[in-house]
Amino acid sequence: MARKVGGKLHGVKTIHIFGRHLPRVTSISFEFLILAPPLLFSIVAHEYAHAEAAYRQGDSTAFMLGRLTFNPLKHIDPFMSVILPVVLWFGSGGTWTFGGAKPVPVNPRNFRQYVKGDIIVSLAGIVVNLILSVVFVVLFVAVGLLAHQVPVLEPSLQILQRMMAWGVWLNLVLAFFNLIPIPPLDGSHVFYHLLPPGAGMQYRQLQRFGFLPIMLVSFMLPGVVRFFLWPAYELLDVARLVVSSVVLQHGSIF
Repeated sequence: MARKVGGKLHGVKTIHIFGRHLPRVTSISFEFLILAPPLLFSIVAHEYAHAEAAYRQGDSTAFMLGRLTFNPLKHIDPFMSVILPVVLWFGSGGTWTFGGAKPVPVNPRNFRQYVKGDIIVSLAGIVVNLILSVVFVVLFVAVGLLAHQVPVLEPSLQILQRMMAWGVWLNLVLAFFNLIPIPPLDGSHVFYHLLPPGAGMQYRQLQRFGFLPIMLVSFMLPGVVRFFLWPAYELLDVARLVVSSVVLQHGSIF
């Protein structure tokens, strides 16, 4: 996302991280192929939500620059969206990866109400990810029921159900990780509105360091990340109970 402060347009990346909390996998490359489609779709939906919310709040910057689209090529950053996540995934043996999308250009001065618009735009992606986590739970159940009705399809449906399971987990992580109030994450754009004006301006200066602060926190203070991901774990437990009767063999990461 981009912010225009003091007459200048500042880029703020939406960061996506999946760290030590990732389930262990047996085949790294195969698992990566399974999780990649729901991950890509969820990230694109997250960014689209920011652009759509900004447009509805009165800012057409993203629309004019062609970012109000589900075309992944418009949202993918070659390094942050492809190279870095792949290198970290395979380098960590499939236990940790980190990435981000291309900043969505936003000028909050165009919002009809500056503070309200900024908060709505910042939280839009998080809300969409929470909705998608529910959608993936429903799809997970549907795939399981279909396999029970058509057993001959079960081997293929096991893979599809596993993909849906990743969709549930990845969207929960995307939602709650982005709530961490550390720039440039979405939660920081809500948090600085709670600060006094002077402190808020100083706080926003952290955006100049890009994703470095949150990467350092993730590596050096993993407990902070686990704290903010606690709701994701709890909701995953709820999802596990909901789908328990339709889980196929090798069809779940729960």
